[in-house]
Amino acid sequence: MTRLDVTGMTCSHCSAAVQRALEAVPGVKTATVDLDAGSATVDGDAPLGALVKAVADEGYSATPAS
Repeated sequence: MTRLDVTGMTCSHCSAAVQRALEAVPGVKTATVDLDAGSATVDGDAPLGALVKAVADEGYSATPAS
């Protein structure tokens, strides 16, 4: 399981776009995005770089959660 801090999301449409982008990454089984917490939790074996890129391609920023 991978947890990401996601910045730039301001509404439910933003979080839905991030979730769709993460779910489209090969190796992702499920992705859950929490708008209020500014985070995403991904289950699967997708590489971190691919997850970060998918979020960036949607116009948001993601970093590994600390």
